[in-house]
Amino acid sequence: MKHNKAALMYQCKVFDIWEEEFSLFNGKNIKQSWIDHKPTVAVVAVNDKNELLLIKQYRLAVKKHLLEIPAGSLDNDQESPIACAQRELAEETGYKATHLVQLYEGYLLPGYCNEYMYFFLAQKLVFEPLTPDEDEFIETIPTKFSSAQELLKTGEIIDAKTAMGIILAENFFRQNNLLEK
Repeated sequence: MKHNKAALMYQCKVFDIWEEEFSLFNGKNIKQSWIDHKPTVAVVAVNDKNELLLIKQYRLAVKKHLLEIPAGSLDNDQESPIACAQRELAEETGYKATHLVQLYEGYLLPGYCNEYMYFFLAQKLVFEPLTPDEDEFIETIPTKFSSAQELLKTGEIIDAKTAMGIILAENFFRQNNLLEK
């Protein structure tokens, strides 16, 4: 595919919107918009009672409170995904992990966005809170894995990264024979 010059249409703290004309494999030229997004992390935090630390926060884009796993964008090019995961976990739940395992990484919405997310499992949590972002009003909700599965089935968890994080963590526990009986 041949790409022509892209034009910046909008810019904000976390992403930019570009419009670009390019040639398809059949030679036809089309114009598309796409989002250039900072890399992100999502953290499945598990406390010493083997509970997930879900967070409840209001999301303006969908006009409701959602149950989610902690997540956020890398602050800059120098911040590593692991450092970002620790920072987001501390900002959103008040905990840092002494044991952090990367579960997966990949693009979230490659049809129109290059957001790349790293999924982590955080265990052996230590209370070390950081100040939340000024727009975050978060409630932490410890939840058993079985209850989280039920919340997925009933549609109370409707955030895709959270559903994926829960499934990835359960698969990790199953593969390593760490699931509670």
